Formats: sequence, C-alpha cells, structure tokens
Amino acid sequence: MLAIIKKELKSYLLSPVGYIFIGLFLLIFSIFFYISIFQSRIINFEYLFYNGATILTFVTPVLTMRMFSEERKNGTEQLLLTSPRSITSIVLGKFIAAAIIMLITELCTLMYFVILDYFGNPSLEVAISTLLGFFLLSLAYISFGMFASSITENQIVASVLTIGVFLAMWFLPNIVSILEVFSLIYKFESFPSGMVSVSEIITFVSFTLLFILLTIIVLQRRKSVK
Repeated sequence: MLAIIKKELKSYLLSPVGYIFIGLFLLIFSIFFYISIFQSRIINFEYLFYNGATILTFVTPVLTMRMFSEERKNGTEQLLLTSPRSITSIVLGKFIAAAIIMLITELCTLMYFVILDYFGNPSLEVAISTLLGFFLLSLAYISFGMFASSITENQIVASVLTIGVFLAMWFLPNIVSILEVFSLIYKFESFPSGMVSVSEIITFVSFTLLFILLTIIVLQRRKSVK
C-alpha cells in the first residue's frame, strides 16, 4: 500500500493537479476571509469553515475525478487490476494519498488563525474541533468522489456526479426534513460550534468506509469479469 500512496502523491505533486486543488481552495477561502474580516467584521476562525464546506463541495472532484477514470480511459486499468497488489490496498492507497493532500490544504488554513490571533482572541479549542470536523467531512467527500470515479471512465461525468450528489445532500433536507440524517453539511455544523458529538463522528466515518467498500466491490467485480 505504501508504494501506491507514494505513486499517487507523486502524481499529485509532480503534476498540476495537487497544486490546482490547494491553490483553488485557498484562493476562494481567502476571498471569503477578506469578505468576513474586512467587510462583515467577523473575526471567528470557525465561521470561515462554513464557507470552506461550500468550497469543498465544488473542488473535491479536482482530487478525485481522475483516480480510476483516467486508468480506464488510458487503458492502464487492466495492469492495475492484475498487479500483485490487492484491490483493497490500491483503493486505500489512492484514498490516503488524496487525504494527505487535503490535510496539507487544511494545515495551510492555519495561517488565517494566526492572522486572527494577532487581531483578536480566537478560541483554540473551537478551532481544533472545527478542523477535525472539516477533515472528517473532506474524507467523506473524497470517498464518494473516488467511488464516482470508479464507475465511469469519463472524468467530467465523475465530477458532475460528485458535485450533484453533494448538492442533493445539502439542499434536499431543506425540502424534506427527515433527510437531515443524510446531510453531511448538517452533520458538520456542530463542529464549528465547539460541540464534538460521537454520533456525528460515527456518521462521517461510516459514510467514508461505506464508499471505500463500494469502490473496492466495483473494482473487484470488474476484475472478476475480465
């Protein structure tokens, strides 16, 4: 699995993909930071991540859409499926590599905390809970984006499917309240409030594991057919 992680990290860092993701996220995050601090006069670090969750909804496909779609399109999927490495190690390797890129991105947002700490007194405890919740949200998003990439060879289709499902989980609870249980954004909202709930953590972890497992099943079935 370590070899897969290294290979995927190199593909992110030796190509524009990883830098586009990090740069795009921080650029939009900085715009929201400017609007919140200098126009709205809001100096809460955790407040920024409500906007960060919105950004994540649209930029996650930059990381995930090519994971397996590119392999199928380029005809290298057969080599991947017939390699000595297990399907599980391949999927987990790709997932962990994307999670590392996301973690680097999240660590970069600490510079905003430092800026706010200079002008005010943001709560470190709330900041930690916010970062934890945001990372769990990002892992859930990555797992679904990876699954979407595994079921199509078209990266654009994988991207549109990923964003469409994220938006559906975001807005459908506003129409049918019972669907709040499926809204990852709704589950995330407690973390910036400083309330770390075990049920929310379990929801994020379960969602992530579910789509990692589904990705493994999809690839395993494709391998058995071939």
